[in-house]
Amino acid sequence: MKLVHERLYVGTDDECMTYKEGWAIVHACKSPCHQRAVGYRKSLPNTHPHYLVYKEGNNLYLNMIDAPGPLFMMPTFSEFLKFAKDNWDSGKILLIHCNKGESRAPSLALLFLAKCLAKISNDSYDIAKSEFMRLYPGYMPGAGLQTYLRLHWHEIKM
Repeated sequence: MKLVHERLYVGTDDECMTYKEGWAIVHACKSPCHQRAVGYRKSLPNTHPHYLVYKEGNNLYLNMIDAPGPLFMMPTFSEFLKFAKDNWDSGKILLIHCNKGESRAPSLALLFLAKCLAKISNDSYDIAKSEFMRLYPGYMPGAGLQTYLRLHWHEIKM
């Protein structure tokens, strides 16, 4: 688990937890977290009410995979930003994790720092990425996620 800014951490599956007093946890991975929380194995029909996002208490489970193409949907990011900002404003420590802590989780931390906290530039994904790399040198975004963020940077809002 790496501290990125004040109460904001990025982690891996090793740091995955479902409840810790004073913490809010974002599980940015389909497997195993979203699958376990929603209760399915292989895939979920896209008509399911929790297909993209499932919130339970201080946990937000995102159906995110690190695909080579930009297969993401805007509600994933807007629901994440709303959850993160609400919990941040209430004083919680925020942990965002994915499987390896290299792509999805740090990308969400980057978005939060740019879009909600104004700690890095919100001018473009590439500028924000450059600034974020100083805070989190292990950031290695997948091609699909990077493409999506570049194409939709100015559309992503709470």
